[in-house]
Amino acid sequence: MDIGSKINHLLIMATRINKYLSEVGFCSRREADRLIADGRVMINGFVPEMGTKVSDEDQITVDGKPIRELREDHVYLALNKPVGIVCTTDTANEKDNIIDFINHPRRIFHVGRLDKPSEGLILLTSDGDIVNKILRAGNRHEKEYVVSVNRPLDPDFVTKMSEGVPILDTVTAPCQVRPLGKKSFNIILTQGLNRQIRRMCAHLGYEVVKLKRIRIMNISLDMPMGKWRNLRPEELAEIQSLLISSKKTV
Repeated sequence: MDIGSKINHLLIMATRINKYLSEVGFCSRREADRLIADGRVMINGFVPEMGTKVSDEDQITVDGKPIRELREDHVYLALNKPVGIVCTTDTANEKDNIIDFINHPRRIFHVGRLDKPSEGLILLTSDGDIVNKILRAGNRHEKEYVVSVNRPLDPDFVTKMSEGVPILDTVTAPCQVRPLGKKSFNIILTQGLNRQIRRMCAHLGYEVVKLKRIRIMNISLDMPMGKWRNLRPEELAEIQSLLISSKKTV
């Protein structure tokens, strides 16, 4: 690669320093901004400005220590979230937050959300890059749920849910729905609108009384309520393979 091509390659791969620190799992973007403002971050021996872009070619230090030495291997967790736990990293203002509930020694982020009244599978990790790739709606990664509602399903309920329902100024993407009982059904989504299933059911005149997520991509719920485990090597290898063609969030 000639020098011109190398420069162009590095420019394309460059990422804002706060985002870079988040994606490598060192800290949140907000914390990175504070570190930069306090002059504790250096790039190639110089104190950067906010918004400075970096790549893996740069020598980045925090408090004089290379970021590569400060990083540990990422952790990837699966949790069976109970009802009542809130998916937020705001540990100061939300006493029932998911971070304190797990009480993991590493700084971790939840991948997406399950609202407070919902339960089931949620992933957590220190790897900001994988969080971005999974969450990007255009990547269409599957999430599977079992849902119970307050009255028997109408004959056309499955068809309407499957074809798309108007909520939040849009129409939901086609999805897979199958009945499980008179008042329950299984649904597989490839998008993640806010309170999507609850809003879809409400539009059709139903109230969700129980919502449980049982799968995210290739990861299935297989631990007791309130328990978490590390992703198995084969699970992580498959999820990384599924994410190879995925794009990050902007």
